[in-house]
Amino acid sequence: MSEWRRGPIGPEADRWATRRTCKSVLVVVHTVTSGQRLLDAVGVLENDLRIQVYFTQAPDEFGSGVPEFLSGLGAARMPWDQATSTTFDLAIAASHGGVHRVRAPLIVMPHGAGHGKLVSRRAGRAAGARLVYGLDAQRLVHDGALVPAALVLAHRDDRRELARSCPEALAVASVVGDPCHDRLRASLDRRPLYKMALGVGDGRKLVVVASTWGPRSLLGSRPDLWPRLLSELPEEEFQVVTLLHPNAWHGHGEFQVRSWLADCLRRGLSLVPPEADWRAVLAAADWVIGDHGSVTTYAAVTGAPVLLGGFPGSEVNPDSAQALLGAVAPRVSGRGSLRRQLLRAADGFTPERYRAVVERITSEPGRFDRNLQRLIYRLLRLRRPAAVPGPRPVPPPFLVSRAGGGR
Repeated sequence: MSEWRRGPIGPEADRWATRRTCKSVLVVVHTVTSGQRLLDAVGVLENDLRIQVYFTQAPDEFGSGVPEFLSGLGAARMPWDQATSTTFDLAIAASHGGVHRVRAPLIVMPHGAGHGKLVSRRAGRAAGARLVYGLDAQRLVHDGALVPAALVLAHRDDRRELARSCPEALAVASVVGDPCHDRLRASLDRRPLYKMALGVGDGRKLVVVASTWGPRSLLGSRPDLWPRLLSELPEEEFQVVTLLHPNAWHGHGEFQVRSWLADCLRRGLSLVPPEADWRAVLAAADWVIGDHGSVTTYAAVTGAPVLLGGFPGSEVNPDSAQALLGAVAPRVSGRGSLRRQLLRAADGFTPERYRAVVERITSEPGRFDRNLQRLIYRLLRLRRPAAVPGPRPVPPPFLVSRAGGGR
């Protein structure tokens, strides 16, 4: 999108507007992942005729899927150059690239399960130093000035890391909670509906394989796991469904991802596209096999057994929910029957095993919508609506068409 948008903003607002004197909110989308998280945030603005929301795509190396994502929303969009030349009443982002250029009080929120990722040394981390991505001065300060007007935290314990790495940001930090935790909790009663959408309404067990992106992800380091699962799990008992991080899809291209997994798709693997709501897939799972990514961590919320096919601890913030999961979740062995490993993980399993993980994801369970609404309306200087929003169940998932026939 390169042409500047004409519409109810700026000097011609009165000419174009159907609703006049609206407060303007800019949603800054870097990637599909951050865009999905931001939809949970702007959901608290629904039904308020005093507010006009605009979307823009910020530059990012993994931004190739964003135009389609925004087009699917039917949102009012404007190009980045116009967005950074226009003054808004508020802006919201879930990533950091270029946001210092935005002309508005800015809310920055995490786009994953808290702040679980360490900054790599090649990206500027000094030897022996620990920098947590999103809580470091490198991303929160530009030319000596603090960038966000509000920094959203999911858990009060994140303030400790912030005090160490960027103490000037403590004044703008707000412990709001985590929308994915809350919506997953609200969705668990719909497990039968989600299972039917995934083709396992027939009583078979659902095994979800979740991979983040990068060379140390499950897809990057253990691609043999998928053929093994399809060979060793009887199809009359199990269905295998895969969730891949949008950066894997958009970094390599959807054609390439389907090509890499073509034989597995022909043998019965189901593949969830990046635009589908992955939380419904987790809510339906009987087991989740994953890595150090946020999706695997969120799986602990569902009450299903979680196994780790890979876990590069050196990339994980040791004071995070991801690290807690890495300490208690069983590993998938390269030897021995995968069916037996799944059954062993389920034998005697209770959600209590992951209670500390879930409690580290958010210290405001069920209150993300309420807390974020309070923060947004304070920055907009508007009276809050009388209705306090609450977490909603997520929509049913859908799948990429399988390649060829069945298994």
